[in-house]
Amino acid sequence: MSANSSEPTAGLTVVLVKGGRTKIRYPAEVLHDDGTRIAVRAPWAGAGVRDFGFVRFEPGDVFTEYFWRDRWYAVKEVRAGDGTVKGWYCDITRPAVRTGAELVVEDLDLDLWRSADGSDVRRLDEDEFAASGLTEADPGAASAAVAALDTLEALARAGGFADLLA
Repeated sequence: MSANSSEPTAGLTVVLVKGGRTKIRYPAEVLHDDGTRIAVRAPWAGAGVRDFGFVRFEPGDVFTEYFWRDRWYAVKEVRAGDGTVKGWYCDITRPAVRTGAELVVEDLDLDLWRSADGSDVRRLDEDEFAASGLTEADPGAASAAVAALDTLEALARAGGFADLLA
């Protein structure tokens, strides 16, 4: 199987890299891989509860995650254990790279949240992005990251991600 293969597998490991280091690795079930977009499903992989104030990620939550090989973001639908949609958490990333049974995604610090009812759309971690030094180290990537965040925010405010994820 070649890098970025679209061959389906039952599962893979998602590897989230941040600042050159692996932040988290977790197993996921592959739902779809058309060679450009990869959809996976995974339970909340964090340790315990993560309370952001506007949403809580906790054991039992299920994430349906969409990654692209040609876009600078990932969109994650978050559902509670009972199936209720909590919302969508979006990571600004470099395009995803799949090699065999691993999907590597480099987090670029910027994030976006959209609540299930669309009443809460918020940009996150802009301070971390500014402090990361990416603007100086890789201006092209920084520009692509900001453009991706702007795109996702516009979609979130215009009604959500249904067309993007269909």
